[in-house]
This record gives sequence, structure tokens and C-alpha cells, in this order.
Amino acid sequence: MIKVKNKKLLGLKEKKEQLVSIINGFDSLIVAFSGGVDSSFLLAIAHKLLKKNVVAISATSPIHPSREIEYSKKFAGNLGIKHILLKSREINHSGFMANKKDRCYICKKLLFEDILKIASDMGIKYISHGANVDDLDDFRPGLSAAKEMGVIAPLIDAGLSKDDIRLLSKDMNLSTWDKPAMACFATRIPYGTPLTQKALSMIEQAENTIIDLGFKTCRVRCHGKVARIEVNINDIEKILTKTNRKTIITKFKEIGFSHIALDMEGYVMGSLNRY
Repeated sequence: MIKVKNKKLLGLKEKKEQLVSIINGFDSLIVAFSGGVDSSFLLAIAHKLLKKNVVAISATSPIHPSREIEYSKKFAGNLGIKHILLKSREINHSGFMANKKDRCYICKKLLFEDILKIASDMGIKYISHGANVDDLDDFRPGLSAAKEMGVIAPLIDAGLSKDDIRLLSKDMNLSTWDKPAMACFATRIPYGTPLTQKALSMIEQAENTIIDLGFKTCRVRCHGKVARIEVNINDIEKILTKTNRKTIITKFKEIGFSHIALDMEGYVMGSLNRY
């Protein structure tokens, strides 16, 4: 269960009102929709205010978890929102596959270029994404790409943090309110190590193995043939049970990993950004 810090609703209500005011200023809107906590909340609010004048666009490619794509389809479908699945182009870009520090910038720029074309064809002026104010404190080159491309961030403009969004999502009975954070599979491979579709597939299969064992939050960092598993610190004893260890070792070796390690620090968001 995701826990959010205790917050008085004073201030939170004002932030939501500010978000409503921002979105009401648009006649139509595209939401770049990953299916995560932030973009799901933004999409739900936009749909409530703008009705059929909201379109969700989700990128599909080997860097995006198939589970997340299916979740986004279900979420948008349940609300009756027009949902476009866009086959993104980053894996065909040599700069992205080189996996340098500008990887996220390249990916987002390519994605927003394609969304801008769709928006133009549909006669929609505004494109938004689900960045929140906490993202401003992290290494997020994609934010620069969004700004350059004219993609707006209503959650940032309204001053909403991740905790704010979780609380408001819970109040709206959104299933995403306590959903674990998720990032693309490229973030599992250290900068400077070229990305391959084989490695991305191995990571997805490995993480699915752990999720299927009942772990909500996990990362499998790929260091060549070595898989370094991160789970929540409170789940470390659970993952080391005899049954779980046996399943993980067997499955990971079938996937192609020769060594399996457990990070004793537990899951740390963006841990590879430290190196």
C-alpha cells in the first residue's frame, strides 16, 4: 500500500481549483497518457471538465511495459475517453539507443513531435503531460523537451505534488491513487551501456516474474548478464523466502541472466542517476 504524508486539505483544495481553472481555459486537450498516477489524474479531471473534447495518447514500444499499456487502455475505456495508441520511434534512433544522459530528452522530443502532428490533424491546439512539481527536483531531461515543444504541464502550473495527486485521486475514487511509480525500461540500464531490444525484453520478463509473485514495486536493473533486483525495503525478507528465491532464480536464468543479485538498499527511484 502506498502511503502519503499527512496533509491538511487547506491549500490542496485551492490547488485543485487552480487546476480546474487552467483546464477550463482550453476548448480541447490532448493528454500524453502513460497510465501512471499523474497522467491518469490529469486525464480524469480533463475528461470531467471537457467531456468528449479530451483525447488520450499513449506511446507503445519495447521500452514501455505491456502491463501499463493494457492498464491505460482499460482506464481510458472505462471513462469513455478517445484513446490513441501511438507506436513511438525512439528505438529506431541511434542517439536514444546509445543510452547517453540525453536519452530521455531524445525520447520525449520524438514522442511530442508525433503527438503534435496528430493534434494538428485533429484541430487540437493544446497538448499536456502529467509532470508534477516533484519532478522539478529530479533529473528529468524530458521536461526540457516538453517545454521546447510547447507541451504544457497543468499539474506543475497548479502547484501539485505527487502526494497531492495521490490524495486527490483517492478522493475521486481513482484506482491509480496508490499505484506504484513506473518508468520506462531504458531506466534499468546504466548510462553509457547501449540499449538493445533483447535487454529490454529480458527486463520486462524479469519484472513480470517478480510482479506475478505479488510484489507491487520492483525494478530489475540490468548490468549485462547480471540482474540487480530492487524491491521495497519492507519486502526484502519476503523475496528471500525459499519458494520466491527458487522461482526467481529459475525464471531469470531461463530469461538469460547468469547472475541474480538483490540490492540490500531496496528500491530507490532513479538509482542509476547517481552514477
